[in-house]
Amino acid sequence: MKLQAIITILIGGTLLFSVSNCASNKPDSNRKLIWSDEFNGKGLPDSTKWNYDVGGSGFGNEEAQFYTKDRLENARLEKGNLVIEARREDWENKKYTSARLLTKGKFSFQYGTVEVRAKLPKGRGTWPAIWMMSENMKKWPDDGELDIMEHVGFNQGYIHASVHTKKYNHIIGTQKTDTLIVKDASEKFHVYKADWTPEKIDVYIDDQKFFTYENKEKTYEAWPFDQPYFIILNLAVGGFWGGKEGIDDTIFPQKYEIDYVRVYQNK
Repeated sequence: MKLQAIITILIGGTLLFSVSNCASNKPDSNRKLIWSDEFNGKGLPDSTKWNYDVGGSGFGNEEAQFYTKDRLENARLEKGNLVIEARREDWENKKYTSARLLTKGKFSFQYGTVEVRAKLPKGRGTWPAIWMMSENMKKWPDDGELDIMEHVGFNQGYIHASVHTKKYNHIIGTQKTDTLIVKDASEKFHVYKADWTPEKIDVYIDDQKFFTYENKEKTYEAWPFDQPYFIILNLAVGGFWGGKEGIDDTIFPQKYEIDYVRVYQNK
């Protein structure tokens, strides 16, 4: 990786972080790579690595899009990237289409480092995410959720990381979360990373750590993160958070571009 200039400023309790575009590099030879997708080639995403969630409900998030499957308009490989595209079009009683890809049933892991290099969409109503859930999810949020990156388009550049557990979640107002401002998140690629051990979860953007959740209480209600989790990439439209200030129909189509997803074994 080329050396980059990094500026970090604390404003009103929120980290303002500016970094030049990080180079896309080969996997780190000093760490054990246990799974990856570099998104090279053309056509649909690799079906040996990714499944799709299909539907129009947003799975409880009140989202406005219909998630499609095996549709190039919504998910495709292009110029070495995975492109998830949200479109303004009528589909199955919804006004927008998009895609939600997940490794459930294909790949899950317990502890490790996840790195995703991505460029985010822009505009009011967009809600891209990189997140993880339990392979054996029986009840949300009891079995845990890790949000490595969330961005809502009405608050451009504010990147959020969070965990959800039975004891700590937004439904009861106890959610554990933090925010880093990345002004050019929609103009340049950045690396979003989560380092997950039995002791804690650290979340970074371009090696700048901005969120930590520690296993202090040693209870399942607070720490369900001792089981295999799978990876989810999606671009929602609207929803209880993403659509809080409405949807700007003039912005579509919007692209969420992912250069790679890599998972390393922790030492």
